[in-house]
Amino acid sequence: METNLIWFGNNLRVHDNETLKQASRSDRLIAVYFFDPRHFLINSFGFKKTERFRAKFLLETVQQLKNNLEKLNITLLVYHEKPEDRIPELVEEYNINRVYLQNEWTSEESKVIDEVKKRASNSVILHTTFDQFLFHPKDIPFESFDQIPQVFTVFRKKCEKYVQVRPCLDKPRVFPFDNRIESAPHLPTLENLGFSSFETDHRSAFPYSGGENSALERMDHYFWDTKKLAYYKKTRNGLVGIDYSSKFSPWLANGSISARTIYWEVKRFEDEVKKNQDTNWLIFELIWRDYFKYVSLKHGNHIFKIDGILQKEYDWHTNEAAKEDWINGKTADDFVNANMIELKKTGWMSNRGRQNVASYWSKHLKQDWRIGASYFEAMLIDYDVHSNWGNWMYNSGVGNDPRDRTFNTKRQAEMYDPNKKFQNLWLQPTLF
Repeated sequence: METNLIWFGNNLRVHDNETLKQASRSDRLIAVYFFDPRHFLINSFGFKKTERFRAKFLLETVQQLKNNLEKLNITLLVYHEKPEDRIPELVEEYNINRVYLQNEWTSEESKVIDEVKKRASNSVILHTTFDQFLFHPKDIPFESFDQIPQVFTVFRKKCEKYVQVRPCLDKPRVFPFDNRIESAPHLPTLENLGFSSFETDHRSAFPYSGGENSALERMDHYFWDTKKLAYYKKTRNGLVGIDYSSKFSPWLANGSISARTIYWEVKRFEDEVKKNQDTNWLIFELIWRDYFKYVSLKHGNHIFKIDGILQKEYDWHTNEAAKEDWINGKTADDFVNANMIELKKTGWMSNRGRQNVASYWSKHLKQDWRIGASYFEAMLIDYDVHSNWGNWMYNSGVGNDPRDRTFNTKRQAEMYDPNKKFQNLWLQPTLF
């Protein structure tokens, strides 16, 4: 009897999951997910790699995945351990023939995968799939990752012209009931991960729970219940409320929903309701997400270095007082402060806010941009390694922005928060 193991990472879904589909071609399938203890430790910049907001969202996501896999008679084993310590034991215990996982290429993830390969039995085969893209790496019109353009527009136009987005995959088959494992460990709690339980701030623009079901419900709401997709480009620079933007990014980041699923639902909306620049703009944003993934495939660890992919030298500073003021919303700029307080209280910040606070930190205060990127990594519910570090490089003058812009935060506040509704929401003392 052939037994496969699927090692889940940032692909926490049963719909349109190529890794799961491939792994299901066996007599028996077991699934595993790790809350890696290293993800909750203090990093070299002084922040936890994962703070409470994303930890809670991730716990909710994994619980939904567990439930959805159970309907397919697939048991999800969940461990608060290092993968390299447990996977070799699982391979031996269940006579695993193949281990399937989504491919990751940034340094920390690659080290873990290499360590698992080193420690696991020589008889087991590891299969990796590129399954986090809109445009699949085998389909893009570039001979190698080295040829990925330095400018987004060039990448986008060429992909739009030559690449067809692949269709979504169905859920895998339902396995026989005896595929299940009865003694599966329980999920860790928030407390097990080092946090106290907490309630979502009532002001949050992202009050949603984690998981595939929640992602699909959000897509139904945004596309079909409210038809807000038809106004996306006009409202996407908003700051207050749940529907100024799609809010898909947290679910995309941990793979609760695929970029392909969203793309094809946009196409259905265009066929059945309306096609305009607003609907196209959401696809435009999905391509940006792809682009930063390809940038990291091309440049490797340079995305984490102070001189970035441009290897450009600036006079960066590391002022502890400036860092504390920025983090706690106590700078000389109220618009920056409001955005930073929102992040601190909720784990969320708008796209407009992110660009402004990043520019203020790196261009105005001239502080080491990696400190800002690392703080975002800790705090954001929707942290994605490629988008986060790619955007921070972009806003700090060491990435893919050919114009090297600096945001005028005062002007931005006048344009996007003219009545100070957003600033008042977060800067005024609250009794709640």
